[in-house]
Amino acid sequence: MKTSDISEFDRYLFHQGTNYHAYEMLGAHFVEENGKKGVRFAVWAPHAKSISVVGDFNAWDDRVNTMNRLEDGEIWSVFIENVQEGAVYKYAIEPQWGGPRIMKADPYGFYAEKKPETASRVYDMSHYDWQDGDWLEKKRKESSYGRPMLTYEVHAGSWRRNGEGEYLSYRELADQLISYAKEMNYTHIEFMPLCEHPFDGSWGYQATGYFAVTSRYGEPDDFRYLVDKAHQNGIAVIMDWVPGHFCKDEQGLRHFDGQTLYESDNEQRAENWEWGTTNFDYGRTEVQSFLISNAMFWFEEFHIDGLRIDAVANMLYLNYGRKEGEWQPNKYGDTGNLEAMDFLRKLNEAIFQYHPQALMIAEESTAWPLISKPVYMGGMGFNYKWNMGWMNDMLKYMSLDPIYRKWNHDKVTFSFMYAFSENFVLPLSHDEVVHGKCSLISKMPGDYWQKFAGLRTFFGYWMAHPGKKLLFMGGEFGQFIEWNYDDSLDWHLVEQYDMHTKMQAYSKALNKFYCDNKAFWQVDFDWNGFQWIDCNDNENSIVSFVRKAEDSNDFIIAVCNFTPEVRQNYRIGVPSKGHYVEVFNSDDEAFGGSGVLNNGEIISQDVPWHNREQSITITVPPLATVYLRLKGQSGAGTSFPEASAEVDARGHEESDSASKAEAAEVKKTSVKKTAAKKTATKTAAKKTTAKAAAKPAAKKTAAKAEAEATAKKTTAKAKTTAKKTAVKAETKTAAKKTAAKAEPKTTAKKATAKAATKTTAAKKTAAKKTAAAEKEAEKPAVKKTTTRKTAATKTSAAKKTTKSTTTKTTAKKKAAGND
Repeated sequence: MKTSDISEFDRYLFHQGTNYHAYEMLGAHFVEENGKKGVRFAVWAPHAKSISVVGDFNAWDDRVNTMNRLEDGEIWSVFIENVQEGAVYKYAIEPQWGGPRIMKADPYGFYAEKKPETASRVYDMSHYDWQDGDWLEKKRKESSYGRPMLTYEVHAGSWRRNGEGEYLSYRELADQLISYAKEMNYTHIEFMPLCEHPFDGSWGYQATGYFAVTSRYGEPDDFRYLVDKAHQNGIAVIMDWVPGHFCKDEQGLRHFDGQTLYESDNEQRAENWEWGTTNFDYGRTEVQSFLISNAMFWFEEFHIDGLRIDAVANMLYLNYGRKEGEWQPNKYGDTGNLEAMDFLRKLNEAIFQYHPQALMIAEESTAWPLISKPVYMGGMGFNYKWNMGWMNDMLKYMSLDPIYRKWNHDKVTFSFMYAFSENFVLPLSHDEVVHGKCSLISKMPGDYWQKFAGLRTFFGYWMAHPGKKLLFMGGEFGQFIEWNYDDSLDWHLVEQYDMHTKMQAYSKALNKFYCDNKAFWQVDFDWNGFQWIDCNDNENSIVSFVRKAEDSNDFIIAVCNFTPEVRQNYRIGVPSKGHYVEVFNSDDEAFGGSGVLNNGEIISQDVPWHNREQSITITVPPLATVYLRLKGQSGAGTSFPEASAEVDARGHEESDSASKAEAAEVKKTSVKKTAAKKTATKTAAKKTTAKAAAKPAAKKTAAKAEAEATAKKTTAKAKTTAKKTAVKAETKTAAKKTAAKAEPKTTAKKATAKAATKTTAAKKTAAKKTAAAEKEAEKPAVKKTTTRKTAATKTSAAKKTTKSTTTKTTAKKKAAGND
């Protein structure tokens, strides 16, 4: 790291708020003066009467190494000979009014004592040898907007612990975390704050040492090794950064030189009563130099790729989290913090000036406009913003029982009213799995099987939705308990419980599919990358849409079913004529699903549907997301069979066309299969639990909850659900058989009437076709009915076989229910 002189020019820039490398001037630096080697200490403390450097090198005697006030009257400095690396020190500051000295850690210190100790440590930042040159060169040539961004959010202290329950070090994380993230196909890792902080329970969001990577997990060079290792494995590193507020601990920034310095003189602006912290004074130019230099420090000295700026709304709004009388409006009588606005614009312009490929991600929870637009366009200058609205709507929607979802369909579709107003990241973050909010899988309603199915469906929809992606650790394998910052994730779930193993396999395959297919990430921020097929089927709680790459011929169709009902012969409009194939299905048995797949090729028909000339009919699995692709499509990425091969996915093995067609016909006429599959899955899970119970009891409460949840799979509620599903299936099957036996004209009318009850859109279409049929029977208006009649005639033999199969399946299901 470069060390600069404390020149008049550097001091001038610092006081102007434009010294963006103030850490090269202030803090503790190894230097040589007059042929002697030692450490130069420098600190900004304009209100101090006197300052001394105290530490283990001078027995903490404040009379030994007194500092000199420089010409500007605000910065103090002293050179101390023979101070060794690792030496512990603080600044002993005498306030203007005299009295006891205030003992403060170095605001620009590069290393700190391990908690509960609070002093700074001298550290040489110049001896790490970086090996990530190829990564940096590659990054210079690419734009993040048109690249996949699948971020794994991590709390370093609780992702995993060693056998004694202690933290993993930065170097241990480099070996274990990086290899795991790479295996799971994540492209980015986002660390929750790693600045030095005194209290574990703050998760790092209340810092004392902004330039000191926390010593909990090792030294600064150890963290450099972690970032270096990530880059060598093709993974970017983002860090949470908190320029909004700081903690009140006595060794920190609050009242640093005896008076307000880093915080505002106005108590209403300085105090953050909701969080028990202190807000920065963004109008003070030296504070601007401090914060912008700190952001620059992480990019330049640790090679991180991005910052996620926490609590931006707390910075922008004067009344954020405040009651009436606890805040004052700005000079225009409004709620905006004018100084914070100017600071954020200045921050972002500075970072992009030095690091054009940086990721500056705002966690901004309101509708403040143009957060992720450039400053020259009137924006705040970030290049990404967390989509908190989407997150809140979808988590609320997914927590509803499926029977109520059709009345809340807008929660799935509303995000597209503003989806392209910002460069959005779709976060499923740590904030949503703590403080009684439940883990992601615990938010899902239904029995044990339905919880996993619901989470798979949600992830499939999330992955196909425009925007970059972020998932908090543990969500990928369905951890049941809430996140605990003081304990490891429940990795034993993946080792001992089959459904968690399959959930992890699903996440891995889904992540790979996302990374391999440009249609999911190349055009994330405008309408050219997205088209609705049908957003109005609230009755069935199904949405269908198209994601497109820059090449319009490279597209993927996504169909999401948010109910546990199988939808047979479900028709959707498609962009082009041709043969379609199912390339991903969250209901695959390899992922814990019921195995309702669309095998073989699906040939489009000249049946106008959803305002498109071509359409196809598919079987939509229960609580599932399905991806379809046009066969032979240009720009196609890796297909589902290749992606799932890494996790031993089953159900998509190659077979001859005849067997695939036969399997497809049987599935269309056997709705009961889903209920039977669910029962079989539950029975298998029960046996797995029983086997696991023979082993020593797991040390965590979560294991008990897991076993209890598994044991409840065959309760009366589950049986009732299965029976209802079976009754519905039998009713539908009987209706189809009766229709097949009826006379042609009667069949046409009944089939049309039946189709009319499925969705509002289908109802209108069927009514028009029926009216047209009465006027002119041979017109194409009855094409839908004719098609069904033809299919019914061609598959009469298959239906006879299905009748026998259905009877056997019912018997098996009853036997399973009795078990």
